[in-house]
Amino acid sequence: MRKVFKKLPKLSNKVIGLVCVLLLSSFSIYKYVFDRNDVIFELMLGSLNQNHYAPQKLDDAFSEKVFDLYLKRMDYSKKFLLQNDYDELLKYRKEIDDQIITQNHSFYKRSVEIINQRIKEKENWSKEILAQPLNYKTNDEYETDGEKTKYSKTEDELKNEWRKMITYQVLNRIDDELTKQEKAKEKNDTAFKFKTFDSIEVDARRKTLKSNQEWFKRLYKIKPRERFGAFANSVANIFDPHTEYFAPVDKKKFDQSMSGQFEGIGARLQSKDNVLTVSEIIVGSPSYKQGELKAGDAIIKVAQGNGEAVDISNMEMDDAIELIKGKKGTPVVLTVKKPDNTTKEIKIIRDVIEMEETYAKSVLLENKNKIGYIYLPSFYTDFTRSGTAHHCSKDMRLEIEKLKKQGIKSLIVDLRDNGGGSLQEVVEMAGLFFNKGPVVQVRSKNNYVNIMEDRNPDVVWDGPLAIMINHNSASASEILAAAMQDYKRGVIVGTPSFGKGTVQSFVGLDQFLIPQLDSLAPHVGSVKITQQKFYRINGGATQLKGVTPDVLLPDPYELIELGEKEMDNPMPWDEIKKANYTEFNSINYSNLLKNSTARVKKSDQFKLINDQSKEIKSKKDDTKYSVNLEKYRLEMKQFRDQNKKYDDLRKDIKNFTGSLLEEDKFKSAADTAKLGRENRWAKSIIKDVYIHETTNILNEL
Repeated sequence: MRKVFKKLPKLSNKVIGLVCVLLLSSFSIYKYVFDRNDVIFELMLGSLNQNHYAPQKLDDAFSEKVFDLYLKRMDYSKKFLLQNDYDELLKYRKEIDDQIITQNHSFYKRSVEIINQRIKEKENWSKEILAQPLNYKTNDEYETDGEKTKYSKTEDELKNEWRKMITYQVLNRIDDELTKQEKAKEKNDTAFKFKTFDSIEVDARRKTLKSNQEWFKRLYKIKPRERFGAFANSVANIFDPHTEYFAPVDKKKFDQSMSGQFEGIGARLQSKDNVLTVSEIIVGSPSYKQGELKAGDAIIKVAQGNGEAVDISNMEMDDAIELIKGKKGTPVVLTVKKPDNTTKEIKIIRDVIEMEETYAKSVLLENKNKIGYIYLPSFYTDFTRSGTAHHCSKDMRLEIEKLKKQGIKSLIVDLRDNGGGSLQEVVEMAGLFFNKGPVVQVRSKNNYVNIMEDRNPDVVWDGPLAIMINHNSASASEILAAAMQDYKRGVIVGTPSFGKGTVQSFVGLDQFLIPQLDSLAPHVGSVKITQQKFYRINGGATQLKGVTPDVLLPDPYELIELGEKEMDNPMPWDEIKKANYTEFNSINYSNLLKNSTARVKKSDQFKLINDQSKEIKSKKDDTKYSVNLEKYRLEMKQFRDQNKKYDDLRKDIKNFTGSLLEEDKFKSAADTAKLGRENRWAKSIIKDVYIHETTNILNEL
């Protein structure tokens, strides 16, 4: 066994037996049997069985779950496969486990053959349907929720579903244009160019065709590794929704998102009419220092140093960007077309670029008192760098110190929409608010519990503290909120959090390969595996239940089921023994809740949010749309009229102000685009009714 894979994770006896049989064969036969996907599956499942918190048994029940999840993801809307396609694949429903073990991937291969064939057919249907005017007087309805649809039994039936879908797409554009004309007519706008309905209809079909062609173009460019990655993840996600296979390029993107850094040239790019165009140059970046690349330049070729230039005109944007990115210190040569149609070759030496919008940032608020506000988009860290690399706990400390210089009386940490990140960072960040103690309990599969503590006695902020959370606050966000709540160190404000109480680690699969396999399956990727669950210091898990705020505020989505419990195959909630910690005793939570509830009842904005939640629930349940022009337009008008009243949710709030810190303004002075973005962000903060109510709560502390 050790001759095939070095340091191989523990495998099932059946798999070990198979590999032993292969060892008896000549290496040429062995090399023929093992393709890249076999190697990935072998290593992935071995790693999962060895490392996952709750390993799964590969049996018929497991196979059925994989089949159902894979088919749902392959054709969620049921617009490609027919019932007989599904029936053909159904015979494999209980065989996937056996096929994985015996490396007979006939189900996967056949599913790819079928979906690729159906995509080609549907592209022709799209062109055919859009080639002539549609019937806008039908009484048909289009169902937008794939969960509520069934596979069509015949081609005619499915083609009718496509006709309804495309009519819905065209109606959307027709309604937009007719609405613009109606508004222009009301305003007596003589500069507006009015069109006939026929002209609008033709233009709407043309734009829909172009949009659909782009969609099919993307479908055709799905690479085999991406198809296989989807299948591999249908297997991995049976263990739990956060266990995933990552191809090497996807792991690289994940690391960049966690660190807020990437190595490249420092230009923001966008696809404009299928041309990769520079939209902005980041001040201080390699492109900025080199000086020749400008916003508006179209990049047409990319060369690595002295290498041959690659034409990127027909390349996917993500692929082209990967060519432009590269290791610090390496040269890239861009052939660009300037706005005056001249072409130029520009050589740029790559460097580390920081995506500053992903880092913690602050605003000084005033509502009777000076209040510090810090927005933390994620618990970022850098697993590969040191020294000047950003770590969110260090950045949080710096932002607090800056705000303290401004004489703040209290502090808000906004974790809304923060999906989590580094476990170690959240432990260090919690320690900024109290003097030593446990932050979170982490249990491994062997029931070993590790209590992660803050051991640094340094307290950066000991004043009134509020943590803001919402339905999208997950993982590390929930750890920080739960710790502050259990210690009674601050007040948690907002809506119940996501409910992700599991810890993942990456296992690189390349480390298990012997050198002979390098040419067959080089860089096979990594698996992100749920290896632990975390628990509050009071003993309860945040898994599924999340964190319930001390002060609950109305939320547009409060009547809809959201969070971990809505995902496929979530792990269960449980609890363990309480850790040893001492609570703070300075906050009268019942009084805060009582006074906040009274203010919320008087607030016109929160009344609107309550109304909005009822309408969102109604819209979520009603997923059918008429494809009759008159009925569709009436429906859209009702939606627009309903949404108009919600404009007041972003209005100015009396006696509530906020601004960027002067030292932050000074730092961004040279980058006017960045300074403009930051100023607009600061203005949006003081229109946020949730932040305003949080400042009211803090004023009572």
